[in-house]
Amino acid sequence: MSKSIIDTVLDNIFDEEWVGRRGERLTHRELKLVQMLGRKGKVIKNLYLPKDNGETSEIDVVFITQKGIFVFESKNYSGWIFGDEKGKNWTAMLPNRQKNYFYNPIRQNKTHLKWLRKHIGEGIPLYSIIVFSERCELKKVMVESEDVKVIKRDRVYATVRDIWDANDDVLSDDKVEELYISLEKLSNVDKETKEKHIDNINKKIGTKSIVDKKLCPRCGSELVLRTAKSGAHAGEQFYGCSAFPKCRYTKNA
Repeated sequence: MSKSIIDTVLDNIFDEEWVGRRGERLTHRELKLVQMLGRKGKVIKNLYLPKDNGETSEIDVVFITQKGIFVFESKNYSGWIFGDEKGKNWTAMLPNRQKNYFYNPIRQNKTHLKWLRKHIGEGIPLYSIIVFSERCELKKVMVESEDVKVIKRDRVYATVRDIWDANDDVLSDDKVEELYISLEKLSNVDKETKEKHIDNINKKIGTKSIVDKKLCPRCGSELVLRTAKSGAHAGEQFYGCSAFPKCRYTKNA
């Protein structure tokens, strides 16, 4: 199917119109545009899926549609990104050649899909989409699986569109609504569940390792390298939580 005029225009202007956005909220905002342009579905943020061992697996964003479920994992790293589908860790290299290592997001989302599949059953297509900030460059990222995409946030619309147009409808509107009702309950968890989720991350990695791996010790989100723009420390670099302003943790670089 050929692209519409609107699709072509959006492909050309998306970078400038949406530059600088961050995190799950921004991926959610991109999906609103997808819905506005006729590709309807239900969006849920921050799903806490139960695991067999009593822990939870948190999914950033899901988009439930007639084509299946799009599962998004958001990353906010800067610099050059290197990685492949099978490796354990990926690398983010900053302009000063400093390297930060982080767990393979494709593997991470594969785990999310595992527990989502256990909750919804077989037969529903799942699409894994890893979304990086526009501030980075996907320098060398190797992906082989057809149902896995690694993109920058300005390509969310185009990526969903391409998958949408290449696949037949498999879910009725009623089934989409049924899945939404079932999964939406898993996003409205209490404070205790969220704190337990973070505690489990801390126990597995350890507080020191969290900092070494550039993860926030308060909420488990990624730490990103930033530069102070004003005040007594203007021009100095520091690590800040990617969940800002929800989490305001900082650490000296």
